[in-house]
Amino acid sequence: MSKKKPFTANIRMVAVADLIPYARNSRTHSEKQIQKLAKGIEEFGFLNPIVTDGDNGILAGHGRIMAAELLGMDEVPVIEASHLNDNQRRAYVMFDNRVAEEAGWNEKALLREILDMQNDDYDLAMTGFDENELAKILGDDIKDEVAGEIEFSEEVGEAHNYVVLYFDNELDWLAAKTHFDLKSVHSRWANGKPLSKGIGRVINGAEYLKGQSKA
Repeated sequence: MSKKKPFTANIRMVAVADLIPYARNSRTHSEKQIQKLAKGIEEFGFLNPIVTDGDNGILAGHGRIMAAELLGMDEVPVIEASHLNDNQRRAYVMFDNRVAEEAGWNEKALLREILDMQNDDYDLAMTGFDENELAKILGDDIKDEVAGEIEFSEEVGEAHNYVVLYFDNELDWLAAKTHFDLKSVHSRWANGKPLSKGIGRVINGAEYLKGQSKA
């Protein structure tokens, strides 16, 4: 592979009205996606500049421009790729979208990140995943298996049968906290301050097993 000097990008602000969509763009954008992009711009800012051909013709970022128009933005950040020839421009319009489709997900890392955001009560819709996708990642399709109200307890009475679960890694523990809807509680208080803190939940075993059998 021959080595070329890498292109150094300069970003400048350009009026949205001056940018020209590529007439032969083969990539489509649904209304749902444009709305997601608009919410992302509102939440994070316009972090991914539009790429143009040097004459305000859009090579990459058609969806982002549509989102900017939806938000009523006057200007957007632009990178001018005037160094590309005609065939390179045509190829880049496809390359920018096609290569991204080949990326995958590290499912354990993805779950860990989403669980951390969920524990912080962050809006998971801002990840770009819809409700069904999030339910599949988190296993929320089984979250309603256990009926009845949650009861917290400092100790398990000797007359009760019980199961003790242990976890040898943080990821499984975070998944269990979500699955069983575990919450932090303070077991003892003194002078208005907690002496100890833990996470616990008492679950009706019969109800839980009944829910499992229906799954």
